Amino acid sequence: MTFNKKYVQILNIVKVEIERVTAGLTSDIEIEEPLKSKLFDLLNAPSKHIRPLLSFLYLKASGLNIDEKQIFLQTAIELVHNASLIHDDVIDESRIRRNTKTLNCLFDNKLAVITGDYLLSAALNNIAKLNSIPLIEMFSDTLASMTNGEISQQINKFKIPSIDQYIEKTEQKTAKLFETALCGSLLIANSNKNGSEFARNFGIAFQIRDDIINIKTTKSDINEGIYTAPVIFAGSIENCENGIEKSRILLNNYIDKALYEIKQLEDNKYKSALKELLGLIANG
Repeated sequence: MTFNKKYVQILNIVKVEIERVTAGLTSDIEIEEPLKSKLFDLLNAPSKHIRPLLSFLYLKASGLNIDEKQIFLQTAIELVHNASLIHDDVIDESRIRRNTKTLNCLFDNKLAVITGDYLLSAALNNIAKLNSIPLIEMFSDTLASMTNGEISQQINKFKIPSIDQYIEKTEQKTAKLFETALCGSLLIANSNKNGSEFARNFGIAFQIRDDIINIKTTKSDINEGIYTAPVIFAGSIENCENGIEKSRILLNNYIDKALYEIKQLEDNKYKSALKELLGLIANG
């Protein structure tokens, strides 16, 4: 998802809260230079912040407040996300991320991996401040899920999976962190709402969209032996673009499921923003 005008407008609805999360990403980072400055460049680079955005909009649509605990949680979510990106850059041998040179490019793989681990420790420190065993268990489960998804992806490189296997991996690697961001927020708010299915369907749709864009542009996934929905539906690498239309149908199926899950929310500008965000994913 690019930073188009509509996305920025949606982000601005909770701009103050997002800015607090952004500030929190670097507030407790204490590592040696020059690594510290380069890490700050990465963390401060323009980012979608889509997980806290989704959570804050859902909370406000539900009439719930965003306090310091919510900021701690969403900062932890973003730290985990950034740690996973740093590790992905090592695995994929990427050299550019958010128009900035990756840490593995600037330094080396060893230091990049250690830095990703450091961000995970910073995330756990934020979670510890919330003094909630259920949240700690939720985060532990999420990290295990993300790791298992990556393990599965690496083991099954250059194999065309079934669509069920693809969705399962997508749930593990992508949707699970969306789910934790929202469900963790609702837990902190002592809400009886269950945002799990909404966040899960949103996260799956988000990843399918990215996979379609990859096939239409760089095809870097194919080059790395990662075969996503378009390849699965086409049945071959060579004709992968033939699977884009069916992939869009799959994407819209998950968009519809996510929309259904927020029908019960009161009509307000935050619910409207959630719908607009889903529209961007469907049409982007």
